[in-house]
Amino acid sequence: MKYKILTLLLLFSVICIAQQTLNLIPKPQNIEHYSGSFVLNSKTVIQADKNSFEAEYLQQIIKQQLGLNLEITTSSKAKSKIIFVTKIIEEKKTFKEWYNLSISNNEIVIKATENQGIFYGIQTLIQLLPLEKSFEIKIPCSNITDEPKFQWRGMHLDVSRHFFPKDFIKKYIDYLALYKMNTFHWHLTDDQGWRIEIKKYPKLTDVGAWRNGSMIGHYTDQTFDDIRYGGFYTQEEIKEIVAYAKERHITIVPEIEMPGHALAALASYPEFSCTGGPFEVGKTWGVLEDVFCPKDETFTFLENVLTEVIDLFPSEYIHIGGDESPKVRWKSCPHCQKRIKEEHLKDEHELQSYFIQRIEKFVNSKGRKIIGWDEILEGGLAPNAAVMSWRGTEGGIAAAKQKHFVVMSPGSHCYFDHYQGEPKNEPIAFGGYTNVEKVYSFNPIPKELSAEESKYILGAQANLWTEYINTPEHVEYMVFPRIAALSEVLWGTSDPNNYKEFEKRLIQHFEMYEKKEINYSKAIFEVTSKVNPAENGIAFELKSVNPNGIKYTTDGSEPNVNSISYEAPILVTKNKTIKAAYFENGKAKSATIEQPFFITKSTGKKIELVHQPHENYGIGGSFTLVDGMKGNTSKFGRDWLGFWGKNMNATIDLGKSETISKISINTLSSEGSWIYFPKSIEILVSKEGKNYIPITIVTSKEIYENKGKIVVEFDKQNVQFIKIIAENNGIIADGKPGAGSNSWLFVDEISVE
Repeated sequence: MKYKILTLLLLFSVICIAQQTLNLIPKPQNIEHYSGSFVLNSKTVIQADKNSFEAEYLQQIIKQQLGLNLEITTSSKAKSKIIFVTKIIEEKKTFKEWYNLSISNNEIVIKATENQGIFYGIQTLIQLLPLEKSFEIKIPCSNITDEPKFQWRGMHLDVSRHFFPKDFIKKYIDYLALYKMNTFHWHLTDDQGWRIEIKKYPKLTDVGAWRNGSMIGHYTDQTFDDIRYGGFYTQEEIKEIVAYAKERHITIVPEIEMPGHALAALASYPEFSCTGGPFEVGKTWGVLEDVFCPKDETFTFLENVLTEVIDLFPSEYIHIGGDESPKVRWKSCPHCQKRIKEEHLKDEHELQSYFIQRIEKFVNSKGRKIIGWDEILEGGLAPNAAVMSWRGTEGGIAAAKQKHFVVMSPGSHCYFDHYQGEPKNEPIAFGGYTNVEKVYSFNPIPKELSAEESKYILGAQANLWTEYINTPEHVEYMVFPRIAALSEVLWGTSDPNNYKEFEKRLIQHFEMYEKKEINYSKAIFEVTSKVNPAENGIAFELKSVNPNGIKYTTDGSEPNVNSISYEAPILVTKNKTIKAAYFENGKAKSATIEQPFFITKSTGKKIELVHQPHENYGIGGSFTLVDGMKGNTSKFGRDWLGFWGKNMNATIDLGKSETISKISINTLSSEGSWIYFPKSIEILVSKEGKNYIPITIVTSKEIYENKGKIVVEFDKQNVQFIKIIAENNGIIADGKPGAGSNSWLFVDEISVE
């Protein structure tokens, strides 16, 4: 009987341990929990091969974090050991990132086929350690077997718009290592700055690394300072950073932009342009028209540059950009037109393909491969090129179907320069709205691909463009904690249907951020909102980490611990402003969100669109246009619908015949972001939804004169249906930002009175 009771108690103990949640990110593939614990103290030794970086790395972390200075030895009879075992394990011999972490009462064993797996086992072990200094630490016994799903797990950093010092680049690499990321995409050149020393062309850094002022505020403000700004990395610094990354099993993929985004290079060497200059390094964000001219001298220049780059970076891939390259200069350049004719090319798009393919041949001759943004698909893809799909997933799908390798990086889920909380509470950002939950919902393999085609998806990465990010602290704020969500996606253990479980683990990492003095976003605690249709208005639904902690007001006052407790969606049937915040233990844990509502006859009504908005700017779908909320013109995040190259054709059903005489609609212009006012706005009405009577057509001139805020008044009409067609600006004209590409059309609230 005693034996049975003891067995039951032991079983109960194991079950209790199994139910514990280890706050590991990314979540391992397999965890087994056991009773007991390993005791880590000053007598513990690290047993590893001689001169093991991984052993020294773990020793340093334990010393910094716990205050214990462990001995490293190649063999030991100590009773408390952390042992590294690197050997060929037959069934795992091709998986250099696989590891097994086994924690028993007397020893911790990290087993792997290569040191990279050992390093990842160490990262998992570190996350099991407390953050406070202690002479003795108990680590629960367990067995973790783990490996990633995707081979490209990346983060990008733009150092051209704003420059960040060598020490911060190392810190950024540490951040990637923390979450088992293995690729750092380093965006080193652009219109606004050339950041890499090239010995053969010293002007690239003497001239191209410095600009005589920068845009300040949002692009729409068009304000500038006159402060000389710049910086660059010497080749010695780059070698140091590459070596630092290599120790942490991170590959640095350098990006040298071409044929567009080349103004800093052309300011240094104008002879490689179509016009001969003179030029100055770009002060304005966005896309600029002067690009590399595809003449032989230019290719010689770029090949010499790439030779030095390849010598510095041992990566398999060299990123050559290829995005957002206007064709304006090429169209009027005699040399370019002659090249098109001589090479039997159809147009300037095929000339770009010729440019990319010629560069690819050179890079291949050096034993490397090129990767470029998805525009390199235009005019024909270079034979061995990989594609980084950023304008959505379409480019990646097309490339995979052509049996080219792909890295997914769509703006909808992977652009960390987008807002991560309510835009009204966030520092100025590029636009869009990509919170932690949205990042966590990402699937790098599109459903359109077959199992065979899916094999060409290498993985994904998040991009951080720095037009509006000029300090290391701001970089950290935009990266954390979204990097944690992406790391679990790429490790292959994310479960969007169980996001709350991930969120609980993530919140436990915030203490670690604070100990490491990482400036992270707390937007996860923020009250987020969703608007749903309701009778005679809308229902304002609020969410937070714990909805029971939400307090709100409707009288314009600031919410406090004694304000109304949120229990159910708030019915809004007349104009009012709702303010809400999240409270925990009697204290505000989040910033206050403030949402004014403007209720008209169209608010909350049924609305249908002929063309759906782009996934990057489609939160809320068609209902966004009748949700009673007006978008902020300087923060086109979640309150606007964006249509790329398509018209907005919307039909509102008022539900019954109503007397109306006024319709308002808001549109947006931010040309540096390729957002243009519509060519026209047509308004029609109908009683039965079939026969429509035109009310008016608002011209382009009127839209510009009214700065996109259109109000149309007319004689009273008794109607049930209203159709509004906003005509997209179409292909962007030469001389305008984004020339030759589709325009964005941004539209918000349609009010009917």
